[in-house]
Amino acid sequence: MATSSKLKSKLPKRLRTLKLRNKRVHRFKLAGWHPFVIPFFTFGILLVITVVAFALVRLTTNTDVPHTDARIVIISHDKQKQVVPSRERTVGGLLKRLNIQLNEGDRVEPAQTATINQDDFRINIYRALPVQIVDGGNKIVTFSAATTPRSIASQSGTTVYPEDTVTTDPVQNFLKTGAIGQQVVIERATPVNLNLYGTPVALRTQAKTVGELMDQKAIKLSKGDQVTPTVDTPLAPQTQVFITRNGVKIESVTENIAMPIQQISDPSLAYGTTAVRQQGSAGKQVVTYQVTLRNDQPVGRSVLQTVITQQPVTQIQVVGSSLSGIKGDMAQAGISPNDYTYADYIISHESGWCPTKAQGQYGGCPAYAGSVPSSGGYGLCQSTPGLKMASAGDDWATNPVTQLRWCSGYAIGRYGSWGAAYNHWVSYHNW
Repeated sequence: MATSSKLKSKLPKRLRTLKLRNKRVHRFKLAGWHPFVIPFFTFGILLVITVVAFALVRLTTNTDVPHTDARIVIISHDKQKQVVPSRERTVGGLLKRLNIQLNEGDRVEPAQTATINQDDFRINIYRALPVQIVDGGNKIVTFSAATTPRSIASQSGTTVYPEDTVTTDPVQNFLKTGAIGQQVVIERATPVNLNLYGTPVALRTQAKTVGELMDQKAIKLSKGDQVTPTVDTPLAPQTQVFITRNGVKIESVTENIAMPIQQISDPSLAYGTTAVRQQGSAGKQVVTYQVTLRNDQPVGRSVLQTVITQQPVTQIQVVGSSLSGIKGDMAQAGISPNDYTYADYIISHESGWCPTKAQGQYGGCPAYAGSVPSSGGYGLCQSTPGLKMASAGDDWATNPVTQLRWCSGYAIGRYGSWGAAYNHWVSYHNW
């Protein structure tokens, strides 16, 4: 009887809980059929679709919309000159955005990794032509827009050693060779193993005999030196040549030869941009010393021979000299061409060549806000405060030429020259 009365007391409580749950479910069902629910639900779906479609349009468009921090870029390709505003940071990014296709052997100056950092930035695309490469008995036809025969051979994947002779000849028979403009002819150097006073050295040479090899490498025999085989012996691949001296101690040291660099000025590229037209490399030389001994201890040494075992290859790089665009304003501001590099370095680090940038602003170049902060740096050179530049002209807040005139006066007045200002900036990261 006790158990039955407990169940009766709990039963009404459970019924009330069940009724409450049913009531909530009923309210939820009624809410689901509220007349405003379906329109709101439909509006939400349409909003999501619109946002996604807008994003796809922005991602797939082939032209750049002008923005206040956009750069004007001049692209020369396929016998046309295309002028576009772009917010892309690199050359490769812009070419991809514009759907400009690069084919096998095409060359881009400056490189696709180069940063677009100024107005009137110039990009040149050189289209490849068929070229025949003659490498001994091997002949291949490739496509290349490279400007030197060594670069053409390297671009085709052909290994070229510094001592190989690489020249160009005009094509004699287009129908036979399949090349339009030229042949690249590789005359291979002979690999030789030279043992120089006990030091083995592998090298390559165009010499035909042992004697020619010694003349080419400037090897001079002194009293007591011996050469094997004889100087009139013809050189074949992997010929062993020994230079020996008995009764003395010999030491040899391998040293690097610095890579030569040849720079060519190119007015078709923006000032400050560079491109490599022939990849260079450092050389190697072996310096052999005769060691003087006293009581079996070395007391001095003298150079016996210096033999270049690997010729250095000159790196040919083009340097843009076009002064159009905002960097060209340096000439209008009276800055000497000898100081362009110094001014460019300082201004690039101070404002990124933005005449309307205030201290603390990062990213692109903002539009002029209508006023200049009363404190902090402002403008190309981050004059602090910006009002100082009023001494150079009333349009100091927006005119880059006016700002550059003030910058030049500041650099010379405070440091004596742009070069001295550059040295200070490199040391202290301010000026």
